[in-house]
Amino acid sequence: MSRLKKLYESTILDHNKNPRNFRVISPCSNSSHGKNPLCGDDYFVFLDIKEGIIEDISFHGSGCAISMSSGSLMTTHLKGKTVDYAYQNKDVFLKMVSKDMTSEEKKILGKLSVFEGVKDYPVRVKCAALVWRALEDALGKNKGEISTE
Repeated sequence: MSRLKKLYESTILDHNKNPRNFRVISPCSNSSHGKNPLCGDDYFVFLDIKEGIIEDISFHGSGCAISMSSGSLMTTHLKGKTVDYAYQNKDVFLKMVSKDMTSEEKKILGKLSVFEGVKDYPVRVKCAALVWRALEDALGKNKGEISTE
């Protein structure tokens, strides 16, 4: 196994065992509930947005290592950033887990690029994407609930 692959695996395992921002924000300005019936992943995403800035972001629920670490890394990446930045990163992340990316797009995601290999396992794409889809719903104040089915 390559050193880079080992680093990626250790990052995902660390964020699964010690998820960052794994809590409920109450009250919050935006939230959404995401479910993946196929895998059993079930997460809420909470946002506290003030003047276009994500002042606080968290997630809470249960699921596999990929979905848990995706939520942990997403929240650490977006805390303190603008809503526009969150939308841009959401789009690039969702592209990354399903298609090839340019080196410029990879730079945008930083540590989130550890999920690039997920596209090689189509059944895991929904696991990595779930919290990002819930984020998208929460940012848009849409239904407040999404499903990968």
